Amino acid sequence: MDLETVRTFVAAADAGQFQGAAAELSLTQQAVSKRIAALERDLGVRLFTRTPRGAELTIDGQAFLPHARELLRIAERAVTSVRTGRRPLRVDVIASRAAPSGLMRDFHRAHPGTELDVVWLFDIEAAVTALRNGEIDASFRAVAAPGRPLPEDIAFMRVLDEPLDLLTGPAHALAGARSVPLERLAGHRIWMPGVVPGTEWAAYYDDLVAEFGLTIEATGPNFGSDALLDTVADTPALATFMGAHTRLVWPAGHGLRRIPVTDPTPVYPHSLLWHRDNPHPALETLRAHLAARATSHDAAGTWTPGWVLPR
Repeated sequence: MDLETVRTFVAAADAGQFQGAAAELSLTQQAVSKRIAALERDLGVRLFTRTPRGAELTIDGQAFLPHARELLRIAERAVTSVRTGRRPLRVDVIASRAAPSGLMRDFHRAHPGTELDVVWLFDIEAAVTALRNGEIDASFRAVAAPGRPLPEDIAFMRVLDEPLDLLTGPAHALAGARSVPLERLAGHRIWMPGVVPGTEWAAYYDDLVAEFGLTIEATGPNFGSDALLDTVADTPALATFMGAHTRLVWPAGHGLRRIPVTDPTPVYPHSLLWHRDNPHPALETLRAHLAARATSHDAAGTWTPGWVLPR
């Protein structure tokens, strides 16, 4: 069904005459008549009855009018959903408790007038595909893991080097430490069931293990952060790594300890990715916001894998 004929029908119904609809739509009265006639042929009913004062809706016209208005509203919403600057900025933050989610909360507080849609995409390939086809405007990732160069049409900026903490229960051998040198973790069991092979964070921890002789176990099902905290709290032999900006809440009885790792401090490199041709005006606002708050990268005393892109 042609939406312009529907629009013409609604205008004629509101005006009560074809001449008034023609003036509103900047058409000739003959063009309005032709459009109405075409719509009546499509529907197989008469929509108007001519009167000395103009045109009145028939019973069928009255029945069709609310649906015609809804068709036009749906069409407008469809256009608005993709029109640059009139739809929310869509950003992938990977997980709700991770550092990128906090970065976006800060952005929202600084720019409350910018509409946002926050999504969670697990895999970097899915995120890059979504950037390229316009499903999202930006994604937070660690780039670029070995064998995974970014496509040339995807741009990035490094926005946060997040230090890793060691998270232990109260009975762990390191629970009383104010900080722990990275080399002291060799021989300790570090349990991270969320490390999934093929992800960029798996590549990060693979390099960390290889360089410092650590033992990271990813065994068992991943029941989420709450189950992880329960197990670490109750198991003196286990610890886990946790980003310093990861937001977690646990019961007071757990007695968990977050201990900074030093000499060197492993930092997880968060970058913002976007498509080079994305014209959404809020994307530039987001980039400027993150750039103004970005800390120095590859600082002395920190460690990142050699494949991490520097800028």
